[in-house]
Amino acid sequence: MTSDITALLLAGGRGSRMGGVDKGLQNFNGTPLAMNALLRLSQQTLPPAEVMINANRNLSAYESFGAPVWPDALPDYAGPLAGFLTGLEQCETPLLLTLPCDVPNFPLSLCERLAHALLAQEAEIAMVAAPEDDGPPRTQPVFCLLRRELRDSLARFMAAGGRKIDAWTGQHRQVIVPFDAADDDPRAFANANTLAELRRLEQHP
Repeated sequence: MTSDITALLLAGGRGSRMGGVDKGLQNFNGTPLAMNALLRLSQQTLPPAEVMINANRNLSAYESFGAPVWPDALPDYAGPLAGFLTGLEQCETPLLLTLPCDVPNFPLSLCERLAHALLAQEAEIAMVAAPEDDGPPRTQPVFCLLRRELRDSLARFMAAGGRKIDAWTGQHRQVIVPFDAADDDPRAFANANTLAELRRLEQHP
């Protein structure tokens, strides 16, 4: 199973709500967010066979982390789906795991649980659902496991102007995987949109 999965770390955004800084290079407890994510991927209960980074600036800095770096295939920061498309174009394994760089405490069981659900349900996409603000689980669409053969579908969707993840994933067989068990950390999917949120996550992981 491990050999079937490539992980794609999404670090190609503008970082607008963080003042325009390159989010993946901001420090979390002394380690750049992107490197922190790479370390957590290596510690997964089902580690991916390959890891790639999707970034659109400071490429040499990301390359120094030791993983291949691919900019968006589409211009003008076209959003997470542009990263998905780049990953599917470069992926050489049957499955692609996507995750953002700004969620520093994502579960170490992420890859394994998505893979098991996708295979058990014979789905094309497995997507995380997690509690938000102490409420019921909500989908976290940037945390997905995708079949590589969805590449052409996504290319057509984006060529037609589509940019919303849910609008595209809703066209395919998907399974929603809740991370709300008693032993799951309810804050595991908390993200840092601002530097203040990043500092809070450092203080209260």
